[in-house]
Amino acid sequence: MEIIPIQLNKKKMKINRIYGAKNLSILFMAIIFAAGCKKTPKGDTQIYPLPDPPGTYAKGADVSWVSEMEAGGKKFYNSAGVQQDLFKILSDKGINSIRLRVWVNPSSGWCNTADVLAKAKRAKAMNMRILIDFHYSDSWADPGQQTKPAAWMSQDITALKTSVYNHTVDVLTTLKNNKIIPEWVQVGNETNNGMLWDEGKASLSMKNFADLVLSGYNAVKFVNPSSKVIVHLSNGYDNSLFRWMFDGLKSNGAKWDVIGMSLYPSATDWATKNTQCLANMTDMISRYGSEIMICEIGMPVAEAAAAKSFIADLLAKTKSLPNQKGLGVFYWEPESYNSWNGYKLGAFDDTGKPTVALDAFLP
Repeated sequence: MEIIPIQLNKKKMKINRIYGAKNLSILFMAIIFAAGCKKTPKGDTQIYPLPDPPGTYAKGADVSWVSEMEAGGKKFYNSAGVQQDLFKILSDKGINSIRLRVWVNPSSGWCNTADVLAKAKRAKAMNMRILIDFHYSDSWADPGQQTKPAAWMSQDITALKTSVYNHTVDVLTTLKNNKIIPEWVQVGNETNNGMLWDEGKASLSMKNFADLVLSGYNAVKFVNPSSKVIVHLSNGYDNSLFRWMFDGLKSNGAKWDVIGMSLYPSATDWATKNTQCLANMTDMISRYGSEIMICEIGMPVAEAAAAKSFIADLLAKTKSLPNQKGLGVFYWEPESYNSWNGYKLGAFDDTGKPTVALDAFLP
């Protein structure tokens, strides 16, 4: 007589286990689906790709002009001619990382902290990883100009080191407060002869430049210890330049995680430049143990087919580096079209659609 209730209880327990397992499975699937869904400003649900984990090979684009272009009325279209958000178009072309430059106090407002934050939020919403590029200037910093911000103009090297530290901390803290942690941070842009001239000009005082790099490095690590610090030079094919700079920085106590390079070949010499760049990257790894990032590339928009071959070959060469030391490749301002700001090395055609060049980034 007592056996029946025991069997019934076991049956109930079995049913509860079955339904409990099903409910858990349904709940798990709902969580996964929700993680990949977000509401657009119109309330439509869109499914975005999950972010690649840190350390995944970066296929990137610097799109720092995007907000300025949009404010000027520019629109972007996918390959089928459908108007879409630029970040969506690039994601569909295989781009998984975004680079954004920071200026200290630009007169136009573009590329200041607020503008960078707005663009970084858009990249984060698309589950893209982020590279922040500090110019330490109010405008362009490159091999031909490394002008101090107006507010820093009268500062000596001691004050400049403090300004670099504080500016870096301020920008990265603003991003962090918005749950944005850049995977990589550039301390200076194309610093072939240092930055913050003349105090930080490397040919005048490598020690001063090394100290400025160290200030930036320490600031990055203070806010986000996981972010990798990049020191970036142009002409990635020029081994003598890179040896001079990084020998000098090393001997003067600078720190960095990644050596960054720019490469802007022509349609006729890209194969040679890529081969030279590979030799230089290999030497940098052997000489300093550094990881490598190609932070900028470009080719005339009219040479899209050659650009695709150039990019595909460079991707293969960086992936071939030992111990996965090649971190990735970023195209500089591919969304520029119709000679925006006089720039003719973008990867969108005159109708605002991506050229075949960007197909090189597709899986």
